[in-house]
Amino acid sequence: MSNRVAKVTSTALLTDQYELTMLSAALKAGTAQRNCVFEVFARRLPDGRRFGVVAGTGRVLDALDAFRFGDAELAALRGIVDDDTLGWLADYRFGGDVDGYREGELYFPGSPVLTVRGGFGEAVLLETLILSILNHDSAVASAAARMVSAAAGRPIIEMGGRRTHEHAAVAASRAAYLAGVDATSNLEAARTYGVPSAGTAAHAFTLSFARPGGSDERAAFEAQVAAFGPSTTLLVDTYDITAGVRNAIEVAGTELGAVRIDSGDLGVLARQVRAQLDELGATETKIVVSGDLDEYAIASLRAEPVDTYGVGTSVVTGSGSPTAGMVYKLVEVDGVPVAKRSSHKESHGGAKRAFRAARPTGTIVEEVVVREDPVDRTDPPHAADLDVRPLQIPLVRGGERAADIPTLEASREHVARGLVSLPWEGLGLSHGDPAVPTRYVNDPESR
Repeated sequence: MSNRVAKVTSTALLTDQYELTMLSAALKAGTAQRNCVFEVFARRLPDGRRFGVVAGTGRVLDALDAFRFGDAELAALRGIVDDDTLGWLADYRFGGDVDGYREGELYFPGSPVLTVRGGFGEAVLLETLILSILNHDSAVASAAARMVSAAAGRPIIEMGGRRTHEHAAVAASRAAYLAGVDATSNLEAARTYGVPSAGTAAHAFTLSFARPGGSDERAAFEAQVAAFGPSTTLLVDTYDITAGVRNAIEVAGTELGAVRIDSGDLGVLARQVRAQLDELGATETKIVVSGDLDEYAIASLRAEPVDTYGVGTSVVTGSGSPTAGMVYKLVEVDGVPVAKRSSHKESHGGAKRAFRAARPTGTIVEEVVVREDPVDRTDPPHAADLDVRPLQIPLVRGGERAADIPTLEASREHVARGLVSLPWEGLGLSHGDPAVPTRYVNDPESR
């Protein structure tokens, strides 16, 4: 039997079984076609976070395009749903509308980051797919944005592919780049999404030049420089870091691009290495540090002579990227608001629009969520001294992707502008309330 795994082209089974069983029951009850509105939002931010970054919207749209039930998918569902449901799924094409915060937009508790309109059956099927993408990518982007802010303009390279699932690594690289990280070590992310790639050598390369009777770090450096020129980055802490820096400059000359430090007290070592490089005349050689860095470690190194940071585990895993906690909730059925009332899981009924108010200087003041009136659409909130802009944009119309959806590069620029617009305390790494309050308008529950 072959061990090869067929490439999955359909996204239809990236879901939970209860989505299909709900559909089956709704078809029998005659309610599958009822006009419904579902919203994606986070009830709260992860502990310690004061803002979030919407990421994964582009991947959601790609996944929606591939949400089709072919023969293989239908065969997998036999015995789970009945033949009538299988027949309905065979013709499935999402034909509704999707609006949402543009990718790269900041979000806060209650922000309706995605709104899905369609028949109950066609829309309920999308819950798990949408949440799995938005929760993962938004968590990574939110963590990466904090690191970018802590780095204060110094470049960051994402290198976390070995700390997560192989496909999640590609999505994480995209989300981190969206948030402002400068490059990734992941070549699939570079191929698929155009994320700039970076990388030179690991300790294994230096160790591979060991000879009977001792190491030969110099030979490893010579081989790397011969292959890539003196602009390369040499990893200098495989053995003795002082000797490593000396060998690096003797081999590459004072035009060496950078040295990398991957372990130890990075602040102390960076100062020592900078002094040694300067003494050797390599005043333009940069210092790259890596090794389980997170936003707190990056902030602590801000005063040190570090030029570039390498981040991995903390940006791609749950320890540094706690789940965004987004949920996909039914808020309206045939124009009638509906809402969950379970303790600690409350939701605000009715379809909504969102606006962000900012001072003329650009600093955000609040987010305003307005419940739509099906007869009289409420005008956006006004304030004489504030600039107010709508947050949702069209993403899908009649099942087709809308025109003029921002590119990844444009969304990356939008994140940078958004971070600048936060109140200064919103960029702090200390715990606190969300950086911007959310106010509900026309919500009976808030009166």
